[in-house]
Amino acid sequence: MEELLLDIQNERLSFFTPAGEVKALDGVSLSMAQGDVLGIVGESGSGKSVTAYSLMGLTAHPGRIVGGTISLGGHQVETMTEAQLRKMRGNEVSIVFQDPMTNLNPVYTIGNQICEVILLHTDKTRREAKQRAKELLELVGINEPGKRLKQYPHELSGGMRQRVMIAIALACEPKLLIADEPTTALDVTIQAQILELMMQLKDTLSMSIIMITHDLGIVANICQRIAVMYAGKIVEHGTIDEIFYSPKHEYTKGLLGSIPNLYAKEHEPLTTIPGTPVDMLCPPAGCPFAPRCDRCMKICLSQMPPYTHISQTHTSACWLLQKEGL
Repeated sequence: MEELLLDIQNERLSFFTPAGEVKALDGVSLSMAQGDVLGIVGESGSGKSVTAYSLMGLTAHPGRIVGGTISLGGHQVETMTEAQLRKMRGNEVSIVFQDPMTNLNPVYTIGNQICEVILLHTDKTRREAKQRAKELLELVGINEPGKRLKQYPHELSGGMRQRVMIAIALACEPKLLIADEPTTALDVTIQAQILELMMQLKDTLSMSIIMITHDLGIVANICQRIAVMYAGKIVEHGTIDEIFYSPKHEYTKGLLGSIPNLYAKEHEPLTTIPGTPVDMLCPPAGCPFAPRCDRCMKICLSQMPPYTHISQTHTSACWLLQKEGL
């Protein structure tokens, strides 16, 4: 059996607010082998980023893991101290954040910010760190790297800043790279370049990638498997072909149906998912998507459906599958 790089089992994570407990993650289970590319999709508030941040011990106060296990590269993340987590971050798992302008320090040069990561996580000297920073900028396709090291974030374009963020994430050659909507603020040409770069680096460094995104087109281009999240739960999980060509959950079908059709007739309205996301302070007793589902049954409102295994790689949590005997 292939050894797993990441194994999340029944993770439950809550934010304890003055208004009550928000169950941001409720029984999330995922696994990845070395070299896998996993896409996590879902609307805002579904738990995509919370899942990713919890892998690095970056859950913001007042949130905390209240159940389940997270095994990453042989480490049990939920039991690690802050010092142990700091040692793991960068070395074994890194993250590329959504907006580089808010995550790069405006008062430090690009070189200083890359070197800081290298000096923190390795035993390189400052001179060696500067040389490594130059190599990283070359690796991510930035021209004139020696000049760029002396520049500040505001002097670079959006695409170049995102490449700098990737360079920082790759400074210690992590086994797992988490990309949290890394192309949201970029135009389509730069977006394609960033995605191509990430796939090249994956092959060069034998790295695994978790891609968090709203864009199903990105997922189709670079991912091998997809996890569809809704209201803190994974409602469907499968390979690219299984999710795109044979979706089983009504929410997945809604997401795919919402993609604009290039061949639509003039004035044909866009397809949308009716209703609004659930209130995470008072989630429904049954399937969280039931209030918005056209095919909702009585049992959907009162009981959460079990996972149905459509194939060895394809699972979905929907009562309709139980009814159809799949």
